[in-house]
Amino acid sequence: MKIAVTGKGGVGKTTFSAILARLYAEEGRPVLAADVDPDANLGLALGFSEEEVESIVPVSKMKDLVNERTGVDPTGIIKFFKMTPRVDDIPDRFALEKNGVKLLTLGTVDVAGAGCVCPEHVILKRLISHLVIMSDDVVIMDMEAGLEHLGRGTAENMDQFVVVIEPGARSVQTYKKVKTLATDLGVKQVRVVANKVRGPEDEEYIRERIPAEDLLGFVHYSSSVIDADRRGESPFDYDKNAVEEIRQIKKILDESDK
Repeated sequence: MKIAVTGKGGVGKTTFSAILARLYAEEGRPVLAADVDPDANLGLALGFSEEEVESIVPVSKMKDLVNERTGVDPTGIIKFFKMTPRVDDIPDRFALEKNGVKLLTLGTVDVAGAGCVCPEHVILKRLISHLVIMSDDVVIMDMEAGLEHLGRGTAENMDQFVVVIEPGARSVQTYKKVKTLATDLGVKQVRVVANKVRGPEDEEYIRERIPAEDLLGFVHYSSSVIDADRRGESPFDYDKNAVEEIRQIKKILDESDK
């Protein structure tokens, strides 16, 4: 199972990704959670300590590794570099494990400063493609909304695209943009999880705007999830209701993968 989770900032996609990853780990399955969001905080949501998270260097910032694998000339005289660098050993070398979930922080690339084709970008795209196509783990990617790290071949091999939204026009608009981007990449279906839902009015708002076949379910607003965030701890250990709601969503994802 390979799942890309996306959505605009603040909607709770990291909380959803973390709880989903821990549910798969609870079943004894090998799980790799990849943090591809520039505001990387998936580690805290998985249960890593602040000290552990602060010690992580994203793959995109590992200059020596990037230069070695892409064959960058350190003198800058030769401008060519490899477009197909080796990445298969990176997850085992650099992922950290907690609560049965391996965390790999990929980071991102400042496209405006580095250009859209640079060694760091090549490494990230190659690594994501490896995780999706070659890895035997359950892979859950906490993405940013842009999906620029996904190429056509990689996106086509994703089992699920899940957009986390909250009741609100901006969030729904993000879902529509992601659906367009994903469709352009060859993805046949983009699913939606509605988070921070406060009651029947919010549910009706979502149902009026999201096609029934795309809506996976609702995760209701929870002060316990906020408390977990304040403490820098995993929401999986704080809110049984949220965990159970995401467990039901997971069942639908699993059924659609058969």
